[in-house]
Amino acid sequence: MKIHSSIRTILLAGALVSAAGTAEASSLMRILFPPVAPPAAATPAPAPAPVPQAAAMQVAPNPATAKVIPPVLVRYDTDEKPGTIIVHFDEKYLYLVKGDGTAIRYAVGVGRDGFGWRGSVKVGRKAKWPEWNAPAEMIARRPDMPRHMKGGPGNPLGARAMYLYDAGQDTMFRIHGTSEPWTIGHNVSSGCIRMYNADVSDLYERISIGTKVIVR
Repeated sequence: MKIHSSIRTILLAGALVSAAGTAEASSLMRILFPPVAPPAAATPAPAPAPVPQAAAMQVAPNPATAKVIPPVLVRYDTDEKPGTIIVHFDEKYLYLVKGDGTAIRYAVGVGRDGFGWRGSVKVGRKAKWPEWNAPAEMIARRPDMPRHMKGGPGNPLGARAMYLYDAGQDTMFRIHGTSEPWTIGHNVSSGCIRMYNADVSDLYERISIGTKVIVR
């Protein structure tokens, strides 16, 4: 009968251990069956890169899915006088203070990254279906842009415009309508406060030259 070599080795080792002393037996066993090193610890896999949060990503407005956000009368506590306009930049809402603890809230579009601003100014001029002249800074960024557009539905200033002044000087910022209503509720402009044409027409009739405008 044939015996497998490993079994033969084990039997031989047993016989030798029985014949040898304890010390010699231990040495012999280490020679015949050397200790096996423990397996190397596995290298941990690298941690996955963090995934950007959806809230931190800017999503381009989509005309097909845009929803109209109507104006609404809301509770609004402030020490500002009735008729004051307060824009909450991050919320993308404009509030017209009523003076009885309420305000009319309008949805707006505000400046995109690098074009936001905050401060206190006044309405220095008003216009219906205003003409639009491209600022020099905008022409520098977009040389292909038209320099002038007559008032009308296709004009980027929309149906109405309220020109914002600081210490008697035109800031070049406006509260105005839009030919792109799907952009309301987004960071889209070059610093102007953009409204639906119906909303800006309503606001236009409610305020006067000299109205205080606060952007927070």
